[in-house]
Amino acid sequence: MSQRQQLERIMEIDRRIRDDEYPNANRLSKSLEVSRRVIFNDRDFMINRLGAPIEFDRVRGGWYYSDKTWVLPGMIVTEGELLAFFLSVEISKRYLGTSLESSLRSAVEKISKGVKGPVTVDMDTLRSHYTFSAPMLISVNEQFLLDIHHAIYGSQCLWIRYYAAYRGEYTERTVMPYHLNNVRGDWYLIAFDKLRNEFRTFLVSRIENLKILPEKFIRDVKFSISDWMGSAFQADRGGEATDVLIKFNAVTARYIRERNWHASQKVEELEDGSLILHLKTGGLGEVKRWVLQYGSGAEVLSPESLRQECIDEIKSVAGVYGI
Repeated sequence: MSQRQQLERIMEIDRRIRDDEYPNANRLSKSLEVSRRVIFNDRDFMINRLGAPIEFDRVRGGWYYSDKTWVLPGMIVTEGELLAFFLSVEISKRYLGTSLESSLRSAVEKISKGVKGPVTVDMDTLRSHYTFSAPMLISVNEQFLLDIHHAIYGSQCLWIRYYAAYRGEYTERTVMPYHLNNVRGDWYLIAFDKLRNEFRTFLVSRIENLKILPEKFIRDVKFSISDWMGSAFQADRGGEATDVLIKFNAVTARYIRERNWHASQKVEELEDGSLILHLKTGGLGEVKRWVLQYGSGAEVLSPESLRQECIDEIKSVAGVYGI
């Protein structure tokens, strides 16, 4: 019998007791189509693990609660649900950023204490069975995330002092925050930038300081976060979406087939085992960095501008090594 079936039986036993039906093992085994032993096990579990004050009324021939104020615990979980809970906790700790770890640990402790049921929360045992290797994350201020969340929720403008890495300088600007996006563990704010008069993506870890302003803004109903992110490649949205073709040789193609790299992707299989990956994205800077990591296993076919950027980068790297 699955633990979910046991949970359903326990809930039915509880219902019948509360309805003053005075259920017993004989009647329950027939109606629930299980053996009397299974019913007795369920009853013992309710008494010993859940603290149910179950007594037997000899006159009515069934069970009742000696304390009618007792209720089933608010959270009863199955083994599968517990595993899902554990995995979500471990993934969250590693991929949402270490700045949230203390708050996450506190939440886990509170939830774990409230979990009762066919299985108990033993995080240490589960942790010995599963491991996660997190990406290298950029530290982010947890309070900044909370402030940005409040600003998004309240449609309030933000003042930020932001470090532009490509220029190596700080700028101060007022933005209208729309959305927080987590890419490989790093947080990005999507906001309308009043300085540039357009929507921009800001890496939250590069925000040196911020303030929630009393100024409210009206969200642009035409702005779609799905459309915005759909034209990006990983964290880089770049400019207007462009058709990109990348050829992967037969060996590298084996790994490319395994993953979904972009919502727009289409795979063109070639006879020699190689493939051409078709994308439509504006994040060409990120595409270039992604392609170059595959070395000779990948070749940009189009657009020509991206192909030339890769050629220039490869020549620059060769120069560094004196080739």
